Amino acid sequence: MGFVGERAAVRRLHERFGLGPRPGELNSRFDQVSAALLGNVTPSGPPPPQLQPEPKAAKDPEQQTAITVWWLDRMAATDSPLVERMTWFWHGHFATSAQKVRGAGLMLAQNETLRRLGLGDFTSLAQAMIVDPAMLIWLDGQKNTAKAANENLGREYMELFTLGVGQYSEQDVREAARALTGWKVDRQTMTASVVARQHDPGSKTVLGTTGPLDAHSLVDLLVSRPASPRFIAQRMWTRFVGRTPPAEDVLVRLVTAYGPNRDLHALVRAIAAEPVFRDEASTVVKQPVDWVVGVMRAFKIRPSELSTADQKKLLAGLRGMGQVPFLPPSVGGWPSGPAWLTTAAGMSRLQVARLLTAKVDGFSVSSLADLLGVDWSDRTRAALSPLERQPRQLAAVAVCAPEYVVSG
Repeated sequence: MGFVGERAAVRRLHERFGLGPRPGELNSRFDQVSAALLGNVTPSGPPPPQLQPEPKAAKDPEQQTAITVWWLDRMAATDSPLVERMTWFWHGHFATSAQKVRGAGLMLAQNETLRRLGLGDFTSLAQAMIVDPAMLIWLDGQKNTAKAANENLGREYMELFTLGVGQYSEQDVREAARALTGWKVDRQTMTASVVARQHDPGSKTVLGTTGPLDAHSLVDLLVSRPASPRFIAQRMWTRFVGRTPPAEDVLVRLVTAYGPNRDLHALVRAIAAEPVFRDEASTVVKQPVDWVVGVMRAFKIRPSELSTADQKKLLAGLRGMGQVPFLPPSVGGWPSGPAWLTTAAGMSRLQVARLLTAKVDGFSVSSLADLLGVDWSDRTRAALSPLERQPRQLAAVAVCAPEYVVSG
């Protein structure tokens, strides 16, 4: 096993647990950066936009654009990037799409919940999400009644959110659905509550436990299963370290750090402290949003300061790359790895890069390497060198180079 050097390890910290380094942030030692980056859990950034009431299920394109630009802006501007990184991680984990929810206010409220609870204890986060109004609409929770049980929310909650594949039976799904009956969403107040006459109060048996389970006692049961901490630790590992699952001894240490309090912040710190985190073979292909936010942080660009036309071009570019906040393709979230390296995605990436670097000036091949924290290969340097006299084109091509697109 080979290990990356100090500067590469610092860059890795910023890219995996932050949102990419800003100018000057690569000049400290790994332990200093780790303590500062992973210790800052106070949310910061521009406040959310003021939205108009949405009493009916109608997707408002302007309000949807407003919250999307706002979140990108917040990720680009924040001084506590770990908080936004985890908000983004949980958005992919508890993947919910505005395409079906059809309410920017509901999506924004869920986003704020993920931010508030994303580094606390997993029990509180899971409890909030099981009755989150946007989630209930997304997974048909409000269609689930005692007379007509809908299994969608219960199934996905076990398989994708808390336990993983193969940890439950179809009978468990049916019984979990009964526990989740009766919840309704009020779009006017953006709240959810139980309608008693539509809830099944009877005894249910889920994973061998019998009782009058409801939404909250079901979550308590699921997160207390031995499979749950292993599932959460593995999920975070594959997103923050690499696609190769952690070795058993590593997984045991992570689960121990997570502990009986299901401490997500402790789990993050434990992942970063593992020696294999610095393994040079542990590479991650940046998701489009990770990439675009990293570029904006490096060049001190704020989406809110772009013209309306350029904001629309930015979102169109993200669509072309296959990833727009608040619009995951399915309940399974977005893919990872080489899926982001298609030719079509590469063309959209270059278009966005040109948009974001349209006013960049004064950079050379070497100074861009310093800013971005990368070491150009001979091949990349040879491709970039002829652009030295075209600084904007140079910057646009540089941020699309493999050394930057892949977090090494």
